Amino acid sequence: MKKRINVVGAVLTRGQTILAARRSSTMSLPGMWEFPGGKIEPNESPEQALLRELDEELLCSAEIGEHVETTEHEYDFGIVILTTYYCSLVGEEPRLTEHSEIRWVQATELDQLEWAPADVPAVERVMKDFRV
Repeated sequence: MKKRINVVGAVLTRGQTILAARRSSTMSLPGMWEFPGGKIEPNESPEQALLRELDEELLCSAEIGEHVETTEHEYDFGIVILTTYYCSLVGEEPRLTEHSEIRWVQATELDQLEWAPADVPAVERVMKDFRV
């Protein structure tokens, strides 16, 4: 039986743009794009995990908003259950620590990046939400 891994991701918004993070060569799924975040630790709520991960990964803080999507995807290393939330930056700009690149992408153009499979349903939902 494969390990189930609960993770959380931030759909950081700024106007009509969304922050995308590219996985580095030292991470699983290297070169693929994702919403920043990470594993939910024991006794941590998804929201607490998201704030901790943003602080650790991007040295920034955010206000957590509406739930976007919860998806399950089976990888060779386990089953990832990804819960994403809309977020707004508070204070400092995100800075690279683990990812190879971060960039603000027009919400309507998110599908032009190669996303990690677990993130794809959230990408589709965000694109739908931003169509006016």
